[in-house]
Amino acid sequence: MFDSLKKKFADASGKLRNKVEDEAKEANNVELIEEASEESFDEIDEFEEMEEFSDEDEEISEEELDEMLDAALEEESEEELGDESDEEVKDEDKKEKSGFLGFLKRDKKEDSEELDESEEELEEAAEEGEEDSQLETVEGSQEIPEEDEEEKEEESKKSRRSLFRRKKKEASDDESEDEDKKEKSGGFLSFIKEKSISEDDVEDILFELELGLLEADVAMDVSSVVVESVKNDLVGQKIKRSSDIEEYTYKALKNAVAKIINIEGKSMTELLEEKVAQGEPLVVMLVGINGTGKTTTIGKLSNYYIKKGYTPVIAASDTFRAGAIEQVQYHADNLGVKLIKHEKGSDPAAVAFDAVQHARAKGKELVLIDTAGRMQTNTNLMDEMKKIRRVSKPDLVVFVGDALTGNDATEQARKFNEAIDIDGVILTKADADSKGGAALSIGYIIKKPILFLGMGQSYDDIKEYDADWMLEQIFS
Repeated sequence: MFDSLKKKFADASGKLRNKVEDEAKEANNVELIEEASEESFDEIDEFEEMEEFSDEDEEISEEELDEMLDAALEEESEEELGDESDEEVKDEDKKEKSGFLGFLKRDKKEDSEELDESEEELEEAAEEGEEDSQLETVEGSQEIPEEDEEEKEEESKKSRRSLFRRKKKEASDDESEDEDKKEKSGGFLSFIKEKSISEDDVEDILFELELGLLEADVAMDVSSVVVESVKNDLVGQKIKRSSDIEEYTYKALKNAVAKIINIEGKSMTELLEEKVAQGEPLVVMLVGINGTGKTTTIGKLSNYYIKKGYTPVIAASDTFRAGAIEQVQYHADNLGVKLIKHEKGSDPAAVAFDAVQHARAKGKELVLIDTAGRMQTNTNLMDEMKKIRRVSKPDLVVFVGDALTGNDATEQARKFNEAIDIDGVILTKADADSKGGAALSIGYIIKKPILFLGMGQSYDDIKEYDADWMLEQIFS
């Protein structure tokens, strides 16, 4: 439903964005900003975690750092001496090492060139540690000089900084990719100076939009109103990013369509409730041309209000068409609804009058009058329809139109409105209408609300009209 309208609106939005972008590029008024993908967010989170780890490490006390460095130096000394008897002690030391030392060790292996000076000093410290460990076997433990401790602490900090310098360098390399690669990965243009949408920007595009709406069976008057409303909303609009253009265009189109489809008027259900409160039946007369689905719609309306707790009665006032009485009888029997009928060729106004009297006498809340289909150009049948209205005095005269006929349905509704002043519209086959032009136009042209939409072939396939729902279908 409304597939054609959706495509026309999307095309207009995309073309406007492209045009504004091209103009800004010519004026050298843009910069490309890469949109953050899910992967880039993961990388940022990982880098931030490492930054946090670095900050936490720097807060380690001097005593803890000394102990960790002693353990690392002792491990290196044992590896060089090949002391197999101390394997258990070495394993315990490895378990007690923090994640920081793991990073430190990997960093030393991966960045041998970058840390030449640091490694030399660490080797000297390791040799001194070896001598100290040998002395400990004879003379007992002795403390490491304070000068050595300061050197080790400084070297560990250098190693940590090296690790994060490398990470930052990788991030910097990613950011320095060429502009073409950025555009492929997804990005948007940001205007260095604020850009305003001008009439020149939208003129050609809105002309194409108007033609597109006409192709989608939108009435000419309605197309002009939509285009003018969009133009007023867009021209002068200040934008900072090119992605704003689509957002503003979407809002302008939605605002224009909302004004058109939201025709004030009470629904049939509201009128029925008011009549019931007064102790009177709601009398509804359905009119339209041949083949739009008036009789089937009467069956759907009967089923709809039976489920709401009301009791309808049907008047078979189509005494002109062969088989019309039998058709409406079929629906009445299926639904268990009383049918008021006369012989074929009898006065249709008399049938309608009898149905209203029956409803009042039996306390039934709803009278649905079926009438013969007629072309708006058939003067005799149009006069007959006026007579039915004078005699039955309906509360609602409802035009039943076929949504698939597009602009023809709108023109037919206009003619019927001129002849007998209709009160509302029911559009059948709305579910099969991919264009949606009739649903968009018909209410605005005759200034009468759409009451129901036929959405299928079964009795349950009817929907009470809701402008908000309609708007959501068009812009979903």
